[in-house]
Amino acid sequence: MPNLQAVETQDKDLPLRDDIRLLGRILGDTIREQRGQAVFDTVEQIRQNSVRFRRDEDIAARRDLETTLNGLPPAEALQIIRAFSFFSHLANIAEDQHHIRRTRAHVLTASTPRQGSMAHALARAREAEISSARIACFFANALVVPVLTAHPTEVRRKSTIDREMEVAELLAERDRLQLTALELAGNEVALRRAILTLWQTNLLRITRLRVIDEVANGLSYYDYAFLSEFAALLRRPRSGARHRWRGARWRAPVLFADG
Repeated sequence: MPNLQAVETQDKDLPLRDDIRLLGRILGDTIREQRGQAVFDTVEQIRQNSVRFRRDEDIAARRDLETTLNGLPPAEALQIIRAFSFFSHLANIAEDQHHIRRTRAHVLTASTPRQGSMAHALARAREAEISSARIACFFANALVVPVLTAHPTEVRRKSTIDREMEVAELLAERDRLQLTALELAGNEVALRRAILTLWQTNLLRITRLRVIDEVANGLSYYDYAFLSEFAALLRRPRSGARHRWRGARWRAPVLFADG
Protein backbone atom coordinates (compact mmCIF):
# COMPACT_ATOMS: atom_id res chain seq x y z
CA MET A 1 0.00 0.00 0.00
CA PRO A 2 1.51 3.38 -0.98
CA ASN A 3 2.55 5.83 1.71
CA LEU A 4 -0.34 8.31 1.63
CA GLN A 5 1.66 11.03 3.34
CA ALA A 6 4.45 10.68 0.77
CA VAL A 7 1.92 10.76 -2.09
CA GLU A 8 0.31 13.89 -0.61
CA THR A 9 3.71 15.58 -0.28
CA GLN A 10 4.56 14.70 -3.90
CA ASP A 11 1.24 16.14 -5.10
CA LYS A 12 1.86 19.33 -3.15
CA ASP A 13 5.30 19.70 -4.74
CA LEU A 14 4.10 19.00 -8.28
CA PRO A 15 3.49 22.71 -9.10
CA LEU A 16 7.00 23.47 -7.86
CA ARG A 17 8.53 20.87 -10.16
CA ASP A 18 6.43 22.17 -13.05
CA ASP A 19 7.66 25.72 -12.44
CA ILE A 20 11.30 24.61 -12.26
CA ARG A 21 10.91 22.62 -15.49
CA LEU A 22 9.32 25.62 -17.22
CA LEU A 23 12.04 28.04 -16.11
CA GLY A 24 14.77 25.51 -16.89
CA ARG A 25 13.37 24.93 -20.38
CA ILE A 26 13.20 28.66 -21.10
CA LEU A 27 16.72 29.19 -19.77
CA GLY A 28 17.95 26.29 -21.91
CA ASP A 29 16.35 27.80 -25.01
CA THR A 30 17.92 31.16 -24.13
CA ILE A 31 21.39 29.62 -23.77
CA ARG A 32 21.02 27.82 -27.10
CA GLU A 33 19.94 31.03 -28.85
CA GLN A 34 22.55 33.26 -27.23
CA ARG A 35 25.61 30.99 -26.96
CA GLY A 36 24.97 28.25 -29.49
CA GLN A 37 24.10 24.56 -29.52
CA ALA A 38 27.56 23.45 -28.34
CA VAL A 39 27.35 25.34 -25.06
CA PHE A 40 23.80 24.11 -24.51
CA ASP A 41 24.88 20.51 -25.12
CA THR A 42 27.72 20.88 -22.62
CA VAL A 43 25.34 22.28 -20.00
CA GLU A 44 22.95 19.37 -20.58
CA GLN A 45 25.75 16.81 -20.41
CA ILE A 46 26.97 18.24 -17.09
CA ARG A 47 23.43 18.40 -15.72
CA GLN A 48 22.57 14.81 -16.67
CA ASN A 49 25.82 13.39 -15.32
CA SER A 50 25.39 15.38 -12.09
CA VAL A 51 21.88 14.00 -11.63
CA ARG A 52 22.98 10.43 -12.29
CA PHE A 53 25.92 10.71 -9.89
CA ARG A 54 23.86 12.25 -7.09
CA ARG A 55 20.78 10.04 -7.53
CA ASP A 56 22.43 6.72 -8.35
CA GLU A 57 26.03 7.28 -7.16
CA ASP A 58 27.02 6.44 -10.71
CA ILE A 59 30.85 6.36 -10.74
CA ALA A 60 30.97 6.43 -14.55
CA ALA A 61 28.87 9.60 -14.51
CA ARG A 62 31.31 11.15 -12.06
CA ARG A 63 34.27 10.32 -14.29
CA ASP A 64 32.49 11.81 -17.33
CA LEU A 65 31.69 14.89 -15.25
CA GLU A 66 35.29 15.35 -14.17
CA THR A 67 36.56 14.88 -17.73
CA THR A 68 34.10 17.44 -19.11
CA LEU A 69 34.79 20.05 -16.43
CA ASN A 70 38.57 19.66 -16.56
CA GLY A 71 38.55 20.01 -20.35
CA LEU A 72 36.60 23.27 -20.52
CA PRO A 73 38.46 26.31 -21.89
CA PRO A 74 38.19 29.35 -19.54
CA ALA A 75 35.79 31.25 -21.79
CA GLU A 76 33.41 28.31 -22.11
CA ALA A 77 33.73 27.48 -18.41
CA LEU A 78 32.51 31.00 -17.63
CA GLN A 79 29.38 30.46 -19.72
CA ILE A 80 28.72 27.13 -18.00
CA ILE A 81 29.09 28.75 -14.60
CA ARG A 82 26.69 31.52 -15.60
CA ALA A 83 24.18 28.97 -16.88
CA PHE A 84 24.08 27.02 -13.62
CA SER A 85 24.14 30.21 -11.53
CA PHE A 86 21.09 31.57 -13.32
CA PHE A 87 19.33 28.22 -13.04
CA SER A 88 19.96 28.27 -9.29
CA HIS A 89 18.49 31.78 -9.08
CA LEU A 90 15.41 30.73 -11.07
CA ALA A 91 14.92 27.59 -8.98
CA ASN A 92 15.06 29.73 -5.83
CA ILE A 93 12.36 31.99 -7.27
CA ALA A 94 10.19 28.94 -7.99
CA GLU A 95 10.70 27.69 -4.42
CA ASP A 96 9.75 31.09 -2.98
CA GLN A 97 6.59 31.12 -5.09
CA HIS A 98 5.78 27.59 -3.96
CA HIS A 99 6.09 28.66 -0.33
CA ILE A 100 3.63 31.48 -1.04
CA ARG A 101 1.37 29.00 -2.87
CA ARG A 102 1.29 26.65 0.11
CA THR A 103 0.63 29.51 2.54
CA ARG A 104 -2.29 30.70 0.42
CA ALA A 105 -3.64 27.14 0.21
CA HIS A 106 -3.72 26.95 4.00
CA VAL A 107 -5.53 30.30 4.21
CA LEU A 108 -8.09 29.37 1.53
CA THR A 109 -8.95 26.11 3.30
CA ALA A 110 -9.17 27.84 6.69
CA SER A 111 -6.80 25.26 8.13
CA THR A 112 -4.94 25.54 11.42
CA PRO A 113 -2.63 28.60 11.37
CA ARG A 114 0.88 27.69 10.30
CA GLN A 115 3.82 28.02 12.65
CA GLY A 116 5.52 31.38 12.26
CA SER A 117 2.34 33.26 11.36
CA MET A 118 0.78 36.01 13.48
CA ALA A 119 -2.43 33.97 13.78
CA HIS A 120 -0.44 31.01 15.13
CA ALA A 121 1.32 33.22 17.70
CA LEU A 122 -1.98 34.67 18.92
CA ALA A 123 -3.56 31.21 19.07
CA ARG A 124 -0.71 30.04 21.30
CA ALA A 125 -1.22 33.11 23.49
CA ARG A 126 -4.89 32.19 23.90
CA GLU A 127 -3.98 28.58 24.72
CA ALA A 128 -1.60 29.87 27.39
CA GLU A 129 -4.51 31.95 28.76
CA ILE A 130 -2.66 35.22 28.28
CA SER A 131 -5.26 37.96 28.64
CA SER A 132 -6.09 40.49 25.94
CA ALA A 133 -5.11 43.27 28.33
CA ARG A 134 -1.65 41.76 28.76
CA ILE A 135 -1.20 41.35 25.00
CA ALA A 136 -2.38 44.93 24.40
CA CYS A 137 0.09 46.14 27.04
CA PHE A 138 2.89 44.26 25.30
CA PHE A 139 2.11 45.81 21.90
CA ALA A 140 1.73 49.25 23.45
CA ASN A 141 5.36 49.06 24.55
CA ALA A 142 6.74 46.94 21.73
CA LEU A 143 9.55 48.24 19.56
CA VAL A 144 9.89 46.54 16.17
CA VAL A 145 13.21 47.14 14.40
CA PRO A 146 14.06 44.93 11.40
CA VAL A 147 17.83 44.52 11.10
CA LEU A 148 19.49 44.04 7.72
CA THR A 149 23.13 43.08 7.70
CA ALA A 150 24.74 44.52 4.60
CA HIS A 151 27.62 42.45 3.25
CA PRO A 152 29.36 42.55 -0.14
CA THR A 153 28.51 38.90 -0.84
CA GLU A 154 24.80 39.68 -0.39
CA VAL A 155 24.67 42.78 -2.57
CA ARG A 156 23.15 42.07 -5.95
CA ARG A 157 22.74 44.44 -8.85
CA LYS A 158 19.35 46.15 -8.89
CA SER A 159 18.91 45.23 -12.54
CA THR A 160 19.21 41.56 -11.56
CA ILE A 161 16.77 41.93 -8.65
CA ASP A 162 14.23 43.71 -10.86
CA ARG A 163 14.26 40.92 -13.45
CA GLU A 164 13.98 38.24 -10.79
CA MET A 165 11.00 40.09 -9.29
CA GLU A 166 9.43 40.18 -12.75
CA VAL A 167 9.88 36.41 -13.13
CA ALA A 168 8.30 35.89 -9.70
CA GLU A 169 5.29 38.04 -10.60
CA LEU A 170 4.78 36.17 -13.87
CA LEU A 171 4.91 32.81 -12.06
CA ALA A 172 2.37 34.09 -9.54
CA GLU A 173 0.11 35.20 -12.40
CA ARG A 174 0.15 31.68 -13.86
CA ASP A 175 -0.70 30.23 -10.48
CA ARG A 176 -3.42 32.60 -9.28
CA LEU A 177 -5.28 33.48 -12.46
CA GLN A 178 -7.27 31.23 -14.75
CA LEU A 179 -5.54 32.15 -17.99
CA THR A 180 -6.80 31.41 -21.47
CA ALA A 181 -4.49 29.62 -23.89
CA LEU A 182 -3.66 32.97 -25.51
CA GLU A 183 -2.97 34.62 -22.14
CA LEU A 184 -0.82 31.68 -21.07
CA ALA A 185 1.21 32.00 -24.26
CA GLY A 186 1.62 35.72 -23.63
CA ASN A 187 2.79 35.00 -20.10
CA GLU A 188 5.45 32.62 -21.41
CA VAL A 189 6.61 35.22 -23.92
CA ALA A 190 7.02 37.68 -21.04
CA LEU A 191 8.93 35.05 -19.06
CA ARG A 192 11.23 34.44 -22.00
CA ARG A 193 11.86 38.18 -22.33
CA ALA A 194 12.65 38.53 -18.61
CA ILE A 195 14.99 35.52 -18.60
CA LEU A 196 16.72 36.73 -21.77
CA THR A 197 17.31 40.11 -20.12
CA LEU A 198 18.57 38.32 -17.00
CA TRP A 199 20.99 36.26 -19.10
CA GLN A 200 22.33 39.41 -20.74
CA THR A 201 22.83 41.08 -17.35
CA ASN A 202 26.18 40.67 -15.61
CA LEU A 203 25.93 38.86 -12.29
CA LEU A 204 29.04 40.64 -11.06
CA ARG A 205 29.75 44.36 -10.89
CA ILE A 206 32.54 45.86 -12.93
CA THR A 207 33.28 48.53 -10.31
CA ARG A 208 34.26 47.92 -6.70
CA LEU A 209 31.42 47.97 -4.19
CA ARG A 210 31.12 50.89 -1.78
CA VAL A 211 29.36 51.03 1.56
CA ILE A 212 26.61 53.15 -0.02
CA ASP A 213 25.95 50.29 -2.47
CA GLU A 214 25.36 47.94 0.45
CA VAL A 215 23.03 50.47 2.06
CA ALA A 216 21.11 50.96 -1.19
CA ASN A 217 20.68 47.20 -1.48
CA GLY A 218 19.17 47.11 2.00
CA LEU A 219 16.88 50.05 1.30
CA SER A 220 15.47 48.24 -1.73
CA TYR A 221 13.67 45.92 0.69
CA TYR A 222 11.43 48.83 1.63
CA ASP A 223 9.68 48.50 -1.73
CA TYR A 224 9.92 44.72 -1.99
CA ALA A 225 8.82 43.80 1.52
CA PHE A 226 8.45 46.24 4.39
CA LEU A 227 6.05 48.85 3.02
CA SER A 228 3.63 46.46 1.33
CA GLU A 229 3.65 43.75 4.01
CA PHE A 230 3.30 46.12 6.97
CA ALA A 231 0.32 47.78 5.31
CA ALA A 232 -1.17 44.35 4.56
CA LEU A 233 -0.76 43.32 8.20
CA LEU A 234 -2.73 46.32 9.40
CA ARG A 235 -5.48 45.60 6.86
CA ARG A 236 -6.13 42.06 8.08
CA PRO A 237 -9.40 42.30 10.04
CA ARG A 238 -9.30 38.73 11.34
CA SER A 239 -5.67 38.45 12.27
CA GLY A 240 -6.45 39.46 15.85
CA ALA A 241 -3.53 41.84 15.72
CA ARG A 242 -4.78 44.68 13.59
CA HIS A 243 -5.47 47.12 16.41
CA ARG A 244 -2.82 45.73 18.74
CA TRP A 245 -0.08 46.26 16.17
CA ARG A 246 -1.14 49.89 15.79
CA GLY A 247 0.06 50.51 19.32
CA ALA A 248 3.56 49.23 18.64
CA ARG A 249 6.39 51.61 17.92
CA TRP A 250 8.08 51.08 14.58
CA ARG A 251 11.50 52.18 13.45
CA ALA A 252 13.06 52.02 10.05
CA PRO A 253 15.23 48.96 9.39
CA VAL A 254 18.70 49.25 10.83
CA LEU A 255 21.47 48.67 8.31
CA PHE A 256 24.79 47.32 9.50
CA ALA A 257 27.40 47.75 6.80
CA ASP A 258 30.81 46.12 6.95
CA GLY A 259 33.38 48.86 6.82
